[in-house]
Amino acid sequence: MLHRPGLGPMDVPQKGCVQARTQHVSRWSKLEPGWVGGLHFWMMILSQGRGTSYTPLRAAAERAMRVLYRGDWPQALWSRFPGACDVEVTEKTLHVLHPGAGTVRVGFVSDLHLGPTTPPELARRAFHELAHARLDVLLLGGDYVFLDATPAKAALLAELTTLVDAPYKFFVLGNHDLWTHHGLLEDALSRAGVTYVENASRSLPHGLALVGLDDPWTGALDAERALANVPDSAVPLFLCHSPDGLPAATAALSPMRRAVYVCGHTHGGHVSSPFGPLVVPGRVGKQYPSGLHDVDGVLLYVSRGVGGIEVPFRTFAKPEVVILTLTA
Repeated sequence: MLHRPGLGPMDVPQKGCVQARTQHVSRWSKLEPGWVGGLHFWMMILSQGRGTSYTPLRAAAERAMRVLYRGDWPQALWSRFPGACDVEVTEKTLHVLHPGAGTVRVGFVSDLHLGPTTPPELARRAFHELAHARLDVLLLGGDYVFLDATPAKAALLAELTTLVDAPYKFFVLGNHDLWTHHGLLEDALSRAGVTYVENASRSLPHGLALVGLDDPWTGALDAERALANVPDSAVPLFLCHSPDGLPAATAALSPMRRAVYVCGHTHGGHVSSPFGPLVVPGRVGKQYPSGLHDVDGVLLYVSRGVGGIEVPFRTFAKPEVVILTLTA
């Protein structure tokens, strides 16, 4: 088991919420001219956070769902169905560390989507499963809320993370977080001892380096910056909300370098079929909707996540948490 030391030599200063909001404001100066710039302008006006790609259609749909789902009745109704709050625990052993490095147990949970379509008991069960796993590292993959971040949701999220006793805890944000008041989530998680890694790295024992990437769709992913302080001898463990950040991560790596990349976002299709997902977001997500894949030497794990968004139920895409044993 790992013991939590101070910050390692590759650590870079953590971006706080004030800096994140400043970055959001600074984007006004980067708008493109013409209709493209105008479209970006209105996307940023409609979004409550720094996230881009928040279209007028998305804004209208979410306004309608706030009215339609008032009282959180979808999650209350769905929780009555047998098995609605069951969580699958997926365990994998990955041989990526250097000989003699030891073993690191990593837990990963993503896409909680606390809100009107996710029963709180489902989220609690996910973290209870992780709490029993004797983890060295806990990773949170973003999309913690659906529709709005509120003080109550932020407090629940922070409480859930305290259930897991791990020396190292890290988080990134997802598109749904970046479209709302994500500062509430950042502050709550930071107070609970979870470190925000936005395009930044943190050193871990056994030759491992945690590399956090911003969301590739709605954020400002910068893989080269994230890897800047990671020595060539370290094995990068990428944490990103979406699999669509994988091309940038692999492009920033030196050839033949071993690495692990964990993400969520796809929900495994959410409403899937026995023959596979019906709809999956993102170009890379469509190729790898869920599970473990070897992509040009990088071990990619795409989690199905836990919660719901537009609809509370899932079919053939059961909620999951992931436990990865990294070893030589």
